[in-house]
Amino acid sequence: MKGKLILEDGSSFTGTLLTEATATGEVVFNTGMTGYQEILTDPSYCSQLVTLTFPLVGNYGAAKNFMQSRRSFVNGFIIGELCAKESNWQAEESLGDFLREENIPCLYNVDTRAVTRKIRAAGTMKGIIVADDTPQAKINELMSVPIKTDVVRAVTVEKSYNLPPLGETTAESPHVVCLDFGVKGHILRGLQEVGCRLTVVPAFTTAEEILALEPDGILLSNGPGDPKDVPEAVETVKNLLDKKPIFGICLGHQLLALAMGADTYKLKFGHRGSNQPVKDLRTGRVYISSQNHGYAVDEKSLQNLPLEVTHISVNDGTVEGMRHQELPIFSVQYHPEASPGPDDNNYLFAEFRAMLKRGA
Repeated sequence: MKGKLILEDGSSFTGTLLTEATATGEVVFNTGMTGYQEILTDPSYCSQLVTLTFPLVGNYGAAKNFMQSRRSFVNGFIIGELCAKESNWQAEESLGDFLREENIPCLYNVDTRAVTRKIRAAGTMKGIIVADDTPQAKINELMSVPIKTDVVRAVTVEKSYNLPPLGETTAESPHVVCLDFGVKGHILRGLQEVGCRLTVVPAFTTAEEILALEPDGILLSNGPGDPKDVPEAVETVKNLLDKKPIFGICLGHQLLALAMGADTYKLKFGHRGSNQPVKDLRTGRVYISSQNHGYAVDEKSLQNLPLEVTHISVNDGTVEGMRHQELPIFSVQYHPEASPGPDDNNYLFAEFRAMLKRGA
């Protein structure tokens, strides 16, 4: 079935619909060459229409092992060529079958280079996926649907749960409480692999409830949307600042900045991909990172605050990491874990583990 992607400025891109379905959301692009299932199941993409710049998608199929959350939260998928036959020893089904099972509207045979160039030039914008013969009245109706902002509530876990450490299983294993704003499974695994036992709690758990669990440290996870849309979470973080060691990732990094009195802003088209270079200002070393965010911490707003910028983006100079000058608190804007992406940044989990061990 012929279909098309229509952007709010009237731009239109033709393709083929995998199923008879429509979709509405913010159109973003990811530059990674692999990791499409991890992208589709990363809660940080909640309510978005995701475009992949790499032209051939689906060649290694799909498998439960690649899932990063309980299900997909994306509103739609826009790609070039959809590979019909997967070839991988881990594959359990084709990408097409996975998309059908997860009810993800997919438009393929699209000139994704053109879509990406448009978004880079004009910035992220609302878009819809529809059949080619959709009446204009229906198009207008879909385009009028506001983009969902209550996305953290949509992705966070409903009930708390525990995860044991992997490898080290002693009684001295540090206890980390993870505030789940949309956490990826491999972020949790990264902490388990350095010997932490975890309690994952809903995003809107209060500081008092978190401290009652007697954690050795707190993880502020990644997640979707504008950090200013969750003031309750900012208040919770503010009440935890001088209580326990804290590690923030992506949205958690932004929430930490807001809790400290800094500011955040929306990027023109965000950073999304598994090939984003980040420079550690303390050592001069450049790491290749996996990223997925549309907002950033305003570096100017950090002036006169007890926060040191530790990492910056090589591409545009935005803040990619910071550390408190007195308290055991640090954060990064990118994803330390390697799904999808390289494993350059796994050392951050070890740093947090060492911080907990010191009791800092």
